[in-house]
This record gives sequence, structure tokens and C-alpha cells, in this order.
Amino acid sequence: MRYQYVGPPEIREEAGAGEPAVPVCHEGEPPAVEPVASGFPGGEPVTYVVGLDGWLRLAPRRSEHVVLARGEDVLAAGEMTFDVDGRRVLAVSNQSTGYCPDPDCWPAVAEALDRLGVGHPGDFTDKLIFRRCPDCGERNVVRDGDFICALCDGELPAWWNFGPPPAADDFGPSPAAVDFGPSPAAVEEG
Repeated sequence: MRYQYVGPPEIREEAGAGEPAVPVCHEGEPPAVEPVASGFPGGEPVTYVVGLDGWLRLAPRRSEHVVLARGEDVLAAGEMTFDVDGRRVLAVSNQSTGYCPDPDCWPAVAEALDRLGVGHPGDFTDKLIFRRCPDCGERNVVRDGDFICALCDGELPAWWNFGPPPAADDFGPSPAAVDFGPSPAAVEEG
């Protein structure tokens, strides 16, 4: 799946400014001999995106994902922390409130790291679930399975809802077939 930028427009406007984002290495090149995260202090998180070309791009942590992606769609976005040698990812998340990627974007991250010969934990160490509130439009991070908007208390959908609606076959099991645990109302009544 490709993710479009869904954050504030004024941040997207910054995406055209500055130097173009440079992949860690280019198509046809061997994986970097230098550590992938050279230039970034080990143990500190960095911002990353996986571009539509499948290559990893890195920037200092407080960089905006959309600027790193030059305003383009991405296959994945978040933060990662490398070991002090820059040859292994210790922690990685899909934390990007600009793209709000679903945890299902992990394969794109794994493939980008694998093609560079960088070790990784095999999945996100921190998975964020993002939903847009259908009532007020606010971007939300779902915490503890509570699908309630933090701004207006509206109910959030069970499915990722920042892009065009998926085809019927993309939904998997119906929401009624997925056990999300007891609803807050059921816990209060119980």
C-alpha cells in the first residue's frame, strides 16, 4: 500500500524546499560498506521513509517525514534507532502523524533494510494504530484498543481510513468477526 501525506498543509509546503532526499544507496548499487546510519549518533532515533522506489531514506529525528519524502507518497514512514555501529536496527516504529501508516507497512521496511544488509528485529518494536475520526476529521492514535476520538469522543473505525476506501476483498474478516475485546460500555455495565 502507498501512503499519501495527511498532515497539515503548511508542513507539506516545506517539502519542496531544501536538498532532495537521498536514498541510503541507489538501484543497482551494492549495499553500503559504511554503516547505514553513519552520520547519525548511535542509540538516537532517526526519521525514516521508504520511498515508492523501495529505498530507505534517513534524516535527523525532528525532521518532517513529508520533507524527507519530498512531498511524495511513501511505502512506510516512522522512526528507527540503530546500534552504535549503525549496522543493526534496535527499535523501529511506524510513528508518523504526517502519513499515519498502518502497521501493515512493515514488509516495506523489512525489504528496504534487507536489501542494505541491515539487521532488524523482524517487526515493528512499537506499532501505532492511526484512525481519522469520521465525525470531526481529527487524526488519532488508538491506545489500548480504545477506538474513540480524543477530540470529540466519536467512534473510530476498526479499519485504517486515511486513503481511498479499499476494495471489498482488502478488508479481510468483517468487523463483527474480529474480537477487539469488550467495549467500554460493556466494561462499565459489567
